[in-house]
Amino acid sequence: MSSNLHVNKIQEASKRTIVTAISLLIVLLLSGTSGYIYLEDLKPIDAFFMTVITISTVGFREIQPLSDMGKIFTSGLIFFSLGSLAWVGSTMARFLFDGELKEYLKTYRVDKKIVKLKDHAIIIGYGRNGEQAAMELREYGINFVVIDKRENVINRVREDSRLLYIRGDATHEDILKQAGVDKARALIATTPDDADNVFVTLTARSLNPGLRIVSRASEIESIMKLKRAGATNVIMPERIGGQRMAKLVTQPDVVEFIEHILLQKTKDVSLEEISCTNMADQFVNKSIGKLKDADTSGVNIIGIKISGAKYIFNPDPGLTLSRGDQLFVIGSPLQIKNFRHLLESNN
Repeated sequence: MSSNLHVNKIQEASKRTIVTAISLLIVLLLSGTSGYIYLEDLKPIDAFFMTVITISTVGFREIQPLSDMGKIFTSGLIFFSLGSLAWVGSTMARFLFDGELKEYLKTYRVDKKIVKLKDHAIIIGYGRNGEQAAMELREYGINFVVIDKRENVINRVREDSRLLYIRGDATHEDILKQAGVDKARALIATTPDDADNVFVTLTARSLNPGLRIVSRASEIESIMKLKRAGATNVIMPERIGGQRMAKLVTQPDVVEFIEHILLQKTKDVSLEEISCTNMADQFVNKSIGKLKDADTSGVNIIGIKISGAKYIFNPDPGLTLSRGDQLFVIGSPLQIKNFRHLLESNN
């Protein structure tokens, strides 16, 4: 099956089975009804009744004695309907008992859920990196869709009823559209093929200029290509792995401390970024010191990104805030919630 259509083989076969069976029954009913109206001058309801009792072979008596042409027509209708209904019956039985109906309904429900998504993430590829990304997004309560063209991978994804998935080639525009790329907040390209990641990035960026795109790169030369294609961030897992191993030799406690904050499951303490887009008027163009004076939440502001460009760590209290800034804070979930409320409250 062409991946451009992004229709699962089972789903496509199931649709064909249902459509063919229903179409065949409709053709039989219309042909029989029309034939009896024309040949026997029956009323439409009587012609329909004659068609039903004929193709179902229930043995009821005909509405009125048939003409010779009517008898020939009825005989032909019986022979044709016997073969047709036998095929429909055997096909529907296989459809039901081989699990095709279950797979079709499951895929149909998944597609319906995907259509309703917004502000979600799209994960391209469900290998080790894609699966880990999915686990992290789920931990933070972010909805996501997995796209993968490998049948064995999609079969594995289907085992988890919580996962939304599309089987297809993400380099094709219609697959990204089906995943709701125009309504998504982020796209994560995890495939090991840099060329595919570049193409996915180019396509996704053209469909959603504001999309955050995080792409994997296997070669150093691909980093700039992905950036030029529109990737917001480019990650080289091999480089990160090597750096982490070296840091565990030179600064093991620092690495473990940071990982404890970022990767812990209990979320007793979090390092989070808070946008100043909705910052209260009383703090706009005012110093961080003024914000700290009003803050009783207990969070620590450890950094700031000024208007989407420059990072400043441990910012000076005299630094002026604007609505284009991002604050990086550390604290408990409750502390961060209270701080966010203070930052955005005009009371």
